[in-house]
Amino acid sequence: MKKNQGRKKNLKKKKKITEGDAFRNIEKKVPIITPKTKQSSGIPKYVADRMARRIFFTAGIPTIMGMSVFVVSYIIVTRNIAEIPPSSTIAISALFFLLGLGGLSFGILSASWDREPGSFFGIENIQLNIERAKAAFRPASQNFNQKK
Repeated sequence: MKKNQGRKKNLKKKKKITEGDAFRNIEKKVPIITPKTKQSSGIPKYVADRMARRIFFTAGIPTIMGMSVFVVSYIIVTRNIAEIPPSSTIAISALFFLLGLGGLSFGILSASWDREPGSFFGIENIQLNIERAKAAFRPASQNFNQKK
């Protein structure tokens, strides 16, 4: 009987761990793994900035115009300036949205990957960037076909 009572006293004396201590201890026990530094095959920052500027002008402006067609059409119809059918409002808006979609592709494909910015329109870079995009997807598709 006395042995059992001694064990109960030892159980009561155990230190209670708070949530904060438990998580702190977990973080201490986890080893930090540092990845090996290797050359990234991603898009360099200066190229991404150049793409973002081109996308803003070639996709952003037509998209904003596509949304403003609804506002302008609403103002014209409510002030009885002209009678505009809803189908033409939607068609003009869709045209601007499609122009923005084309501008998005153009903005990405026309950006130069050189340190120095290319020409203003960048048309000479489109074919080269299409080849780069094809080359980026080529290894993945080859591995897929080999597994079959």
